[in-house]
Amino acid sequence: MFRLFDLSLQINGFPMKEAKAELRKIVAFSEKEHEVFVENKKVEIVDFHLQNNPFYKDLVGITTFTNWEDLPVLNKKNLQKPLLERLSEGYSAKNSYVNKTSGSSGTPFIFAKDKYCHALTWASNIFRFGWYGIDFNTSYQARFYGIPMDFIGNKKERLKDFLSHRFRFSIFDLSDEVLEGFLNHFRTKKFDYINGYTSSIVLFAKFLQKRNIVLTTICPTLKVCMVTSEMLFEEDKLLFEKQFGIPIVNEYGTSELDLIAFQNKAGEWQVNSETLFVEILDENNKAVPNGTSGRIVITSLFNKAHPFIRYDIGDIGILDEKSTLQKPILKKLIGRTNDVAILPSGKKSPGLTFYYVTKSIIEDDGNVKEFVIKQTKIDTFEIEYVGETELNLAQIEKIEKAITLYLENDLVFIFHKKEKLERNKSGKLKQFVSFVK
Repeated sequence: MFRLFDLSLQINGFPMKEAKAELRKIVAFSEKEHEVFVENKKVEIVDFHLQNNPFYKDLVGITTFTNWEDLPVLNKKNLQKPLLERLSEGYSAKNSYVNKTSGSSGTPFIFAKDKYCHALTWASNIFRFGWYGIDFNTSYQARFYGIPMDFIGNKKERLKDFLSHRFRFSIFDLSDEVLEGFLNHFRTKKFDYINGYTSSIVLFAKFLQKRNIVLTTICPTLKVCMVTSEMLFEEDKLLFEKQFGIPIVNEYGTSELDLIAFQNKAGEWQVNSETLFVEILDENNKAVPNGTSGRIVITSLFNKAHPFIRYDIGDIGILDEKSTLQKPILKKLIGRTNDVAILPSGKKSPGLTFYYVTKSIIEDDGNVKEFVIKQTKIDTFEIEYVGETELNLAQIEKIEKAITLYLENDLVFIFHKKEKLERNKSGKLKQFVSFVK
């Protein structure tokens, strides 16, 4: 069988055969072997960067280390300097994979991976998607993503889509007329799976619900739907299952690292322990017990071009109590550290609190399609929403009552009905943002 996807990666200098072989070896380790492998890789990657990366050497302040916990925790602000100042000796933009983060956390930056590390990222993706019978060479993807609007960027992305056997639905306009066009593609194309941003797929599912259509009745080849990049709420998952007629898989990753967690066949959010080392830390950079929330801090075990060692990705999460080093399970992803509302009483609430409260009430009648919440002052929140009709007084009072119950009294809410909501350049929807410092 002609494997165009694998071949395109190989031609671009990503050694896929070697990466796949290494991943197979890691996956086959016993628990004890895995423990030895992780410890060795941690020492190896830190030593490499201390010897070969002036940026990291300067940050750490030593050339040899004895204690893992003494290493600094990197954050995105540390990395907001020219890429050339952060690359290891022997690596350049030409012999590495270079890309930039989406900036959904509000802190975008350019990063690099050496080509072997990036090949392992792809091997890890291929391995996990394979759990659901998806083969990147042969399975046809319905892709709900943004796309560059400039001519060259657009053509490059379309070529990548062709080589990766996928059809892209651009998500910058999700009006009913456009969604009708999406539906026609499902009627005429034999898609195997859906992959893309959660909020966009939610709108498509709501469109199907309104039309009383189950997607597998018009596209029976569909096997599974993978959602990424934004929170998947339980009610949205149920909506997807009902309107698509297929299993829904939740993936969680960052462009600068890899897939971090991917839902396995048992429904657990299994953390990638093959190419990453994941820690959950408190505010003093100490590891918290499993079952306790903390900052998600990740080490890329293979990236020699650029150090991602004890890198705080800006998210808060909880590892399940039954997690092991070889099979960590992400019990809950609570949200980004910068998505916290500070209230007049001094209380701190994750931005998701607002989202859960308003979502449960607003969705009762299906009028509101999507919304974002902005904290503009310590006591003032603006809710921008897309809906067929404006919220009435009774709905607004219900929302305010619920927020008072979950949060506190005397908060001010201002509602704005919009034709469409502002997404970032990649098409992601940032669902809560605070402008209060």
